[in-house]
Amino acid sequence: MHFIFSDEVVLLFDFWRVHSPAGMAISVAVVLLLAVLYEGIKVAKVKLLRHALESLPIPTSQQLMEETDGESASSDSLSVGRSHLRWFLCHFGQSLIHVTQVVIGYFMMLAVMSYNTWIFLGVVVGSAVGYYLAYPLLSMI
Repeated sequence: MHFIFSDEVVLLFDFWRVHSPAGMAISVAVVLLLAVLYEGIKVAKVKLLRHALESLPIPTSQQLMEETDGESASSDSLSVGRSHLRWFLCHFGQSLIHVTQVVIGYFMMLAVMSYNTWIFLGVVVGSAVGYYLAYPLLSMI
């Protein structure tokens, strides 16, 4: 197999058939946006992970001593329970984001495997633009 410059291609699904230069331009734009979205999802996943780690309960030495002495207060256990629920919800959300990231990644890989040079360039440029736009947001987290 080799890459070809053509305005005719079948992408991902049988109904996504491109037969014209305008159709190819639209398809490249869609693939480019998918690549930008993929990079944005990676940043969102990091942000959610940081939020989940911040919501983990970190007991103080005083709380640890009280628990070993058997003097645990009910309000402390309630806040720990809420923290665990918050962590679970963040972890569940992060799992959903991960599945979305994997699906979009496979779609982009399959699009590149059409061996159409225009589609390949759309994925590469989309990844570059997505990285350029998304990764400065990490410093704001």
